[in-house]
Amino acid sequence: MQKKSGLDIELGNKSSKIAYDYAIDTFPNRNGKRGAVASKSNGGFSNLLIFGNERIGIGSDGIGTKAEIAERTGIYNTLGFDLVAMVADDLAAMGFEPTNLSNVIDVDFLDAQIIDSLMKGLKDACNFAGITITGGEIAELGNRIGGYGKKMHFNWSSTAIGSLPENLKEGIDGSLIKSGQLIFSLKSRGFRSNGFSSARRILTEAFGNEWHNEKFEKHTTWGEKLLTPSLIYSPLINELIASNIILTGIAHITGGGIFDNFRRVLKLNNLGAILNNLFMPLPEMIKIQELGNVSDDDAYLWWNMGNGMLITADSHQADKILEKAKKMNYECQIAGKIIDSDNYIRVEMPTFKLEKNY
Repeated sequence: MQKKSGLDIELGNKSSKIAYDYAIDTFPNRNGKRGAVASKSNGGFSNLLIFGNERIGIGSDGIGTKAEIAERTGIYNTLGFDLVAMVADDLAAMGFEPTNLSNVIDVDFLDAQIIDSLMKGLKDACNFAGITITGGEIAELGNRIGGYGKKMHFNWSSTAIGSLPENLKEGIDGSLIKSGQLIFSLKSRGFRSNGFSSARRILTEAFGNEWHNEKFEKHTTWGEKLLTPSLIYSPLINELIASNIILTGIAHITGGGIFDNFRRVLKLNNLGAILNNLFMPLPEMIKIQELGNVSDDDAYLWWNMGNGMLITADSHQADKILEKAKKMNYECQIAGKIIDSDNYIRVEMPTFKLEKNY
């Protein structure tokens, strides 16, 4: 059944579990060989591969239906930041330093100008994150690909790899999280690359099919606002690790919001969390929530609500984390703490409180 979000999140999680269960049946193929899988995360943000002394992480993702916003606005050169953020920040969430990326652009027909704009944005994003583009494919699939308008339509996905720094004994999977540790939030600057099915549905219902041309504010349309490029967090995470700041857990807040993603780093120790100082939702999120009469409970499941990544660490690391983030121009604040309550997350904002068991 399709949900109010435009997607059935429970069905999506079930389908991902099916795919993961089949995938782990292949793990024994590399036992004792190069490329052996070594992870306790059981469905974390990325996975660890062993190549002799080299420990490699790998992750795949795409930009989803944010591609349609580019088709509507004719702005393509920012999507590379979304593509890189999805895979690089998944790797960083396990402690890996992203190093290389391969991408696939599926199109109905070719438009060299649009390809040029997409790849220029990807280059800029990879330069920001310190990643090398070492592979790619452009596949012409005809009417198997569709979208908005008459120009080239496309889907865009990528796979990135990274290496585990020498000063980490193992990947960051949440196993070192303890009660009393602090939770830090890194502010997002938009929807990143998640939650667009629900956002597009709400804006279409409010303004009609050409919603992207409606004014969000005086000099910005809704289309331009929703196309805000993702902030890539991996440079900060990698710098924190390189500075020997011990991070016990990292959650990349993507599809499923804070509850669905933060539980991944808490589940190994069956801990809980109180989040009473998160960044406030961004203005565009509040407005879409109002337009669609979306409950706070749904909004914090569909969107990042202004918080793109959550980090856990001991309290004595707080000053170093906050100072490093400020120096690198990331907005970071202490958002809450870890508690003993099993499998429980509570979000407290000025006007509401949300509680979920997982």
